[in-house]
Amino acid sequence: MTLVYLIRMLYANSIYTIKIMGSASKLSNSSSPNRAKSGQWALKPQDVVVALKLVVLRGERLTYEELGKCLKLSQFEAHAAVKRLVAAKLATEIEGKVRPIMATLKHFIYYGAPYAFPAVRGEITIGLPTAHGASPLNEKVLFADENPPVWPSIECTTRGITLLPLYEKAPLAALEDKALYEMLSLFDALRIGAARERQLAMDLLEQRFR
Repeated sequence: MTLVYLIRMLYANSIYTIKIMGSASKLSNSSSPNRAKSGQWALKPQDVVVALKLVVLRGERLTYEELGKCLKLSQFEAHAAVKRLVAAKLATEIEGKVRPIMATLKHFIYYGAPYAFPAVRGEITIGLPTAHGASPLNEKVLFADENPPVWPSIECTTRGITLLPLYEKAPLAALEDKALYEMLSLFDALRIGAARERQLAMDLLEQRFR
């Protein structure tokens, strides 16, 4: 087994696999003190999508099963993501109702997450436009249609430069939720844009965090 293959295996497991012990009926009983037995909390890329979905929901209450279904995640993955967000003080859970903590979350999205989860670019492909290639930012830049960044997807027809999504099925979730799609596209602009595009994206995100 080569070192590169091993790194790829570890990378794939860290992003797309969440190991949860116990049955679904015990989801609500997990707590941060138990985490001390297994190691340091660490946010994962899908947690950014979950956090932005919480912003879009505007206080609407969903079960973990419903949240997972919206985001093309399992119930266990959705639950684990929320627990990590709560542990990081990016969200709060009171009497089963999960809400984003806007003040801390928006600063993390602006100044932390783009560096914690750097963009991964690739070759020309077919997919779903993102960053300056998607609304609302594509209405404010002149070069939006010139090989825009796209999330690879067989569901779409736009030709552009590959930008890997935060997790494999995030584009499918975005296709079903316009508000989430816009926020994810703006987040991608923070990750890959020049100074002007980053500032525009931040201003547009600020409107959505209010």
